[in-house]
Amino acid sequence: MRNPFLVLTMVMGLLSTQCQSSGKKTNEIADKSMNAMEKEVISQQTLDSLETAYFASGCFWCVEAIFESVKGVKEVYSGYSGGEEKNPTYEDVAYGRTGHAEAVEVYYDPEVISYKQLVQVFFGSHDPTALNRQGPDRGYQYRSVAFYKDASEKKIIEDYVALLTEKQVYDRPIVTQVSPFEKFYMAEEYHQDYERRNPNNPYIKGVSIPRLNRFKANFGSYLKDDAAH
Repeated sequence: MRNPFLVLTMVMGLLSTQCQSSGKKTNEIADKSMNAMEKEVISQQTLDSLETAYFASGCFWCVEAIFESVKGVKEVYSGYSGGEEKNPTYEDVAYGRTGHAEAVEVYYDPEVISYKQLVQVFFGSHDPTALNRQGPDRGYQYRSVAFYKDASEKKIIEDYVALLTEKQVYDRPIVTQVSPFEKFYMAEEYHQDYERRNPNNPYIKGVSIPRLNRFKANFGSYLKDDAAH
């Protein structure tokens, strides 16, 4: 596999993810106040003024943390998208009982970071050649999906896939689904900011944080100042 940094001034991050059934509500959720870790509450008015993007690339705990570290990204929510079932639950999605993928909703300021750059972050933080899996996670719910809201976003995604293919960045074909965005269902509250709220969780320590750190090492220029350390 070639280094995509030579393609579009970035390095593709390696990955490994596994979050199915590894988190439980009991003894997992940090104190609600989160004390010094409490992040700024983003008002709905502020969110309404931002653009949104939707991606799926394995465990949403990992994907949320990655996008949260990116400059221009104001908020990220974990949830479910890509299926037909209404109001899915974590238990149903995680055990493959729906057509949904674990996904994230990204609120971003396009004056700071572009949609194209978010697409680069997406492809650079997971393996888009892995069919229905990411690292040790297995199942359709962990598939790679870039959701587009309009023709412009679709073209950006498809053009980037074509470029990666043309440059033979991967030894295998890219299997990422390029799908129209229809509906995002917010995941249960205890999944939000899971990595930050549960730093001692074995999965977080062994898989999620290393994945985030690999991304940071390869995308330093994309990081928020407080995420670069």
